[in-house]
Amino acid sequence: MPCPRWKRRSGGELESSFRILVSDGGSQERAALRALKKMDLNEDEDVLAMLKGSQFCKIRSLKWQKVRFYRLQEDCMTVWFQRRFRHPKSHHVFSLQHIEAVRQGHQSEGLRRYGGAFPSSCCLTITFKGRCKNLDLAASTEEEAQRWVRGLAKLRARLDAMSQREKLDHWIHGYLHQADSDHDSKMSFKEIKHLLQMVNVTMDDMYAHQLFKECDSSRNEQLEDAEIEEFLRRLLKRPELEEIFYRYSGEDRVLSATELLEFLHDQGEEGATVAQAQHLIRTYELNEKAKQHNLMMLDGFMMFLLSPDGAVLDPTHKDVYQDMNQPLSHYFISSSHNTYLTQSQIGGVSSTEAYIRAFAQGCRCVELDCWEGPDGEPVVYHGHTFTSKILFRDVIQAVRDHAFSLSPYPVILSLENHCGMQQQSTMAHYLRTILGNMLVTETLDGKIPEELPSPEQLKGKVLVKGKKQTVHQKKEALSDPPAEDKENELKLLKVKSFTKRRKSSTHKLEESVLPYIEEEEEGKEEQDEKSEEEEEGEAEAGQYNKQTKKRPQISSRLSDLIVYCCSSHLNAMDLPGIQPQPCRVPSLSERKARKFIKEAGNHFVRHNTDQLCRVYPLGLRMTSANYNPQEMWNGGCQLVALNFQTPGYEMDLNNGRFLVNGKCGYVLKPAFLRQRDTTFDPERPGPPQTTLIIKVLTAQQLPKLNREKPNSIVDPLVRVEIYGVPRDCAQKETNYVLNNGFNPYWGETLQFTLGVPELALVRFVVEDYDITSFNDFVGQFTLPMCSLKQGYRHIHLFSKDGASLSPATLFVHIQIKNQ
Repeated sequence: MPCPRWKRRSGGELESSFRILVSDGGSQERAALRALKKMDLNEDEDVLAMLKGSQFCKIRSLKWQKVRFYRLQEDCMTVWFQRRFRHPKSHHVFSLQHIEAVRQGHQSEGLRRYGGAFPSSCCLTITFKGRCKNLDLAASTEEEAQRWVRGLAKLRARLDAMSQREKLDHWIHGYLHQADSDHDSKMSFKEIKHLLQMVNVTMDDMYAHQLFKECDSSRNEQLEDAEIEEFLRRLLKRPELEEIFYRYSGEDRVLSATELLEFLHDQGEEGATVAQAQHLIRTYELNEKAKQHNLMMLDGFMMFLLSPDGAVLDPTHKDVYQDMNQPLSHYFISSSHNTYLTQSQIGGVSSTEAYIRAFAQGCRCVELDCWEGPDGEPVVYHGHTFTSKILFRDVIQAVRDHAFSLSPYPVILSLENHCGMQQQSTMAHYLRTILGNMLVTETLDGKIPEELPSPEQLKGKVLVKGKKQTVHQKKEALSDPPAEDKENELKLLKVKSFTKRRKSSTHKLEESVLPYIEEEEEGKEEQDEKSEEEEEGEAEAGQYNKQTKKRPQISSRLSDLIVYCCSSHLNAMDLPGIQPQPCRVPSLSERKARKFIKEAGNHFVRHNTDQLCRVYPLGLRMTSANYNPQEMWNGGCQLVALNFQTPGYEMDLNNGRFLVNGKCGYVLKPAFLRQRDTTFDPERPGPPQTTLIIKVLTAQQLPKLNREKPNSIVDPLVRVEIYGVPRDCAQKETNYVLNNGFNPYWGETLQFTLGVPELALVRFVVEDYDITSFNDFVGQFTLPMCSLKQGYRHIHLFSKDGASLSPATLFVHIQIKNQ
């Protein structure tokens, strides 16, 4: 049934506004069918319909709703869309590899707000990795929407299942089709030169022409069919892999199961058996006859080394492999700060989509800054700033619907509560009614816990972290609003009044808000310490000082929901003799946590063996920049909260830390961070015990950074960075290779010594060398040192936003020596 909103549009207007630009339909159709055949989707009706294209209404707001034409490109890995015909040059593409999820219906914040005129069944949302905005679309019919939802799901599933060799073949043929300028399925030498530029390599003209001549068996100055395949085979040749293969296979150039086993042992896999070698042959060998005789040829060997079994990450660590039955305090827990923000913390947009994206990345602790809202509805936003506001209710609904989409283990809602009593009760009502049985409202056994429950015990559960009522607060009258609330309201009014007079630029906006944030961040720690000192003095005197400034009042309904994660203060002077209080969770600024680690390292580590500890970025980080999380993990802090919306090396470290154990958001801390009587101090870790030797050999198919300039080729270098205890931190890099992003060779060895490898993260970074300015980022991969596989390994690179750069890889040799 056609969408009624589409009926209101003029059919003639649509036809005149859009055209499908196809330079050679026959050539494109052949390329598309070839790609689909390789993906086993050549007869799939949904995907064939996507190749023809569809018109959608793109929805951004109530007023901005415009028709766009979308079409799956011939490589079946990218989607192309075109704007109105009066802007013929404005067209864009996005890659299926960058898609996070596809949802049908009004399943996004944008469609719920602005898509009411379109039936839910005609709508779909495409979400992307990184900071890209959602794509909210409405099709003309329900069937068309469903075709794209099903088709994208099939293509993404097939893409995930493709081997690295298949992705490489798909990738090179996609560029081959683009380089074939006249679409005659033949390649002249000029087109071959264009192809080489597109795949990021500068080749000497004489050598390139010689290679072209050798493949031109028909001697007609053009390559076609088998000649093109031969050229590509030579272009993709891996001499370094051939040398390794021939070293183990001997003169017959074929690996037997015994010879493959010898290679595996040299790789550091001492427990490997002949049966495992035979299994690898059956899995990766392409030649059926060789497979029947348990033999592996060169192509099969390359398939093996490009597979997960040949990757740098231990494949046994990809699934949940750690003990999940220990107390929560024994795990590093993936945590987000100001989760609601999609941009900066001064004037950025708040969105429930930010929570959905955090959960999709394995985050298990999210933050909600709760403030008084209109009509009795509490809102979530960054107080005293110009960030937009979202309803608390909508956030809790997003938690219910998406918290366990990737990981089954418990989620912690960290509440920063600035609401009055009435709206706190409203918050409690929403938590109970929306989350239902997900919400933990009492201890598991009904008793006062001596230790925190385990992630396994809390599967599928939501915990609330926040301030809990004290005995005095329960007895206090509820008539007067807290003095602190009044002060905050007064400050907010002053900020708004001041910024109305000074709203000429973002710089002035930041100047107006900065003093308050700076005062709040620095004063919060002093106030925390003063409050604890006063409470202790009053307890010793056996009386309550009525002159003491009142604390914010806490609703009993909200307080009752805080079971295992009660917010508390922590002072340095208390650390040496502090008794375990498993349900108390201090929140420390990065500055205060850093101070504890430096001045009371071992005492702080001991504190964190029994109790959770949350660390958050300083409020002075206006652009929502992050701090180095490794410092806090060194001290045993579990909830190291980062701004997930801000890419950078800090988020690379966080993604690397939680890459293992099924990406479930929980990683078991090393034993010396879990023992109550531990002597570990991150500032004094002991002498180095481990040597890490990395030989950087080659890279393959690095992405082209400047696609607008065909002659712009990267000059890549590789840097290896070690993050761990201060003594272990180091970085070393190779020289750069001039004008070759396709198959650069280094052959350089980088060596590191480590004292605490159990905590270390290893980050591989590829950059484009620039003599006049900072190097440009190309790709990276980060993983725990303990998940590093030895021997010859491929490293599959990721973009700054965490998307796969397939088929881009590094090829290295890794050796770990323990003293």
